[in-house]
Amino acid sequence: MNVQTLTAGQVMSRVLVVVKPEESPLMAWELMRRAGVHHLPVVDGRYVLGILTRERLAATWSGGPQEQSSRPVRALLGPGPVPRVRRDTPLSRVAARMLDAGCDAVPVVSGEGLVGLVTARDVLAAVAGRIEPAEGPAGEPGEVMTGMFHLEPVLPHDNRQETT
Repeated sequence: MNVQTLTAGQVMSRVLVVVKPEESPLMAWELMRRAGVHHLPVVDGRYVLGILTRERLAATWSGGPQEQSSRPVRALLGPGPVPRVRRDTPLSRVAARMLDAGCDAVPVVSGEGLVGLVTARDVLAAVAGRIEPAEGPAGEPGEVMTGMFHLEPVLPHDNRQETT
């Protein structure tokens, strides 16, 4: 497979874990940790509002569990539009968009909304010839399974006895 002919649809990650904009940073961190991912698309219905990275989450972390469960991840997203690509976008153009935007992941979208994510790791794997195409021989996309989880954080209970 020639890297010059590869498209976003052929190299994208198709099994994604996403988070809703009103979820907390605590929830986002737990989702990233459990799924072993570094990028978490923030979606509202079929619209991608942004990509939350582990680095951004760590850089904005302050306080304990109480503080981290009381603000929305929407507040952590950067300003401006998120660069997006389509399945048929050539990989060279995907890489150029990532460089121009200063990001290391771009969502792949279609009329149905989010269908995949191309990360810097996906681009490097493609250049190294270590990818298995995401699309079948007929060019049909594989199944996209967007994982939506809802975890309720359990905050520590104050066991100190009140004295009167």
